[in-house]
Amino acid sequence: MESASQQFDPKYVKVQLLLAGGHQYTIYLKSDAPVLHSLLTTIVARAYKQESASQTLFQIPINEGHSALCFSSDNLVGVETEPPIWVQQIEEIKPQYLDILNSIYIQIDNFLAPNEHELLIKYVLERESDFVSTSTSTNDINYRRSMVLYSFPEFSELIVKRIQTIIPDVISKLGLPSFAISQIESQLTAHNDGNYYKIHNDNGSPETATRELTYVYYFYREPKPFSGGELLIYDSKIENNFYVNAESFKTVEPRNNSIVFFISRYMHEVKPVICPSKAFADSRFTINGWVRR
Repeated sequence: MESASQQFDPKYVKVQLLLAGGHQYTIYLKSDAPVLHSLLTTIVARAYKQESASQTLFQIPINEGHSALCFSSDNLVGVETEPPIWVQQIEEIKPQYLDILNSIYIQIDNFLAPNEHELLIKYVLERESDFVSTSTSTNDINYRRSMVLYSFPEFSELIVKRIQTIIPDVISKLGLPSFAISQIESQLTAHNDGNYYKIHNDNGSPETATRELTYVYYFYREPKPFSGGELLIYDSKIENNFYVNAESFKTVEPRNNSIVFFISRYMHEVKPVICPSKAFADSRFTINGWVRR
């Protein structure tokens, strides 16, 4: 405890520390003492969950310096000061993270058996001449660059049947209410050197409004002949009653023989592929499509 003369010195502040477990300690600190500032800013930072609220150790001299009070900042519940010291409120600053709706996805490895995966690659390479350039509903030639094969019944049926067996579990893990499936669409896409798909969603038009889930199955030759081509799935926020993308996103690596599921309304994009050989056989291949309600 500090001396009596200090208790009544107006430059000193009587500080009662409220600690976890119902413990209370009274100390006297100068009004400009750094430790007093630290105590108050710790309370403010924790109240607003700021990054500065990281755990620290307080070591405060008491009993005229003959003892020390040590405690962790996460045990500090409150600070009572006499005379009162008012901390500036920041309630008008709404933490941005409260507006962010985090995107979630599921990625399943080894989706096809090794022999199925091998046959699929052979099948695709034999049909290089059947691939056509992709387009978008806006016909913007700089928005999407890739090649697509729309008809491949031998493997589209295999993929769809495999998806049908796991889709109830996928819907549950993505936190969606169960829904009746009307159709599972599929197309086969090849991304080669410089190919990409800018940010978009998959159910933003009347024709696509019933798409609930998007899936992407990745396959390619080993060793991996390209780099890039990551799938970015953006978190969401609501503006004017519409879902729009936030600046934050999840990055999905195009792992060979894996399949990814995510909600079709999520904004997403495919980063540019780097394929030094530029050979069709070295492309980043996908079977991608949508599950409609």
